[in-house]
Amino acid sequence: MPEAHPLILALVSYLEHDALPTIVLDTDYNILAANAAYRRQFGRHEQAPLGEKCHKVSHHYAVPCDQAGEHCPMRKAWQSKVPERVLHIHHTPRGPEHVDVELRPILDKQGRVVAFVERLTSITLASAQPQGQGLVGRAPAFKAALASLQRAAPAQIPVLLQGESGTGKELFARAVHMGSPRANGPLVVVDCTGLTESLLESELFGYEKGAFTGANQRKIGLAEAAHGGTLFLDEIGEVPLAMQVKLLRLIESGSFRPVGSLRTVHSDFRLVSATHKPLRQMVADGTFREDLYYRISGFPIRLPALRERVEDLPLLAQSLLQRMAGKPTPRLSDDALQQLGLHPFPGNIRELRNILERARLFADDGLIRPEHLPEDIAPAGVITAGGRRNHLGELAQALEQFKGSRSELARHLGLSERTLYRRLKALGLN
Repeated sequence: MPEAHPLILALVSYLEHDALPTIVLDTDYNILAANAAYRRQFGRHEQAPLGEKCHKVSHHYAVPCDQAGEHCPMRKAWQSKVPERVLHIHHTPRGPEHVDVELRPILDKQGRVVAFVERLTSITLASAQPQGQGLVGRAPAFKAALASLQRAAPAQIPVLLQGESGTGKELFARAVHMGSPRANGPLVVVDCTGLTESLLESELFGYEKGAFTGANQRKIGLAEAAHGGTLFLDEIGEVPLAMQVKLLRLIESGSFRPVGSLRTVHSDFRLVSATHKPLRQMVADGTFREDLYYRISGFPIRLPALRERVEDLPLLAQSLLQRMAGKPTPRLSDDALQQLGLHPFPGNIRELRNILERARLFADDGLIRPEHLPEDIAPAGVITAGGRRNHLGELAQALEQFKGSRSELARHLGLSERTLYRRLKALGLN
């Protein structure tokens, strides 16, 4: 192991009492020191891997992260000479985990970088392994959304979750709530879909006894019920234009009047909204208030469609099967998983869940095979209901006709290179 710089030696005793797992690295990626928290959480048998390369310990890579397709905080911190943060998946004694990595460069008197201090925070808001509940994923598109969530959750800033139907917006909203200082308070969900202005107003603000026909007793509104916690407005793009004025007043002041009441009620909540609609376009069209849009979109987070994170399909499928009632948990055959990988999933994770729910009812021996999947599950002409290829299909045709590189073909098809590679592999076209 390289000899430690005098500055490094001075750091070790200070970092030993840091509550977060912390290591000291030299400029050649070697681990020089590790505090007790790191040894407990990431060490093998509570031993620090001193002298080993950080990328080998954390990722099992033979080369630095940036040479293996990952964002490398050391490379960024070396150039910027300021702290850098990145979300990685690390190998731990408990298996792969999402970890928030903060790297701080140590400079000598001449301003040269001589070492780095790396602090690690395990992210509990999502799992990189099959999980019976909550968010799961490893794909780059998922990690980008998770990294944004990790930064937004501890703050009070309003969060706007944007994504197609079925991408898990309520799970993300729950993760924002659980990662906030309000986690011990309530998470109140308001489904704005299909509600008229009067129904939404009475649901959100509550009403007094006798306020309208059928109001036989006073009802507390969902905005009041969210006091001390998080108010989640799901599908906010569905809120009628006339109701948006009252909603804006609620968000700006935290105050409202129940239907049929003269009294003003105040509620202290953190706002999370979600929609699959193009709100910016709706603002331009005059169907969504511009001032309301800017109030709810303090921190927008885009949730990826399933086709953008197709490499997460095995992990998602296993997690969804674990969450379904009944024991033992069904399994997916390799052929069935391959067939699912060719499907575009317009309904995203919700569609995948419905497909698996149906398929498991046919899997008498607990193994889901291609014949248990719906007939239209793969693109036309690629795979039959029995899992056999008829011909190479649309993707093979595009590959044959396209004259550019694989990366250019991926852009032409609107896919990532990794997704294209996976689908070509499934068709035996590598």
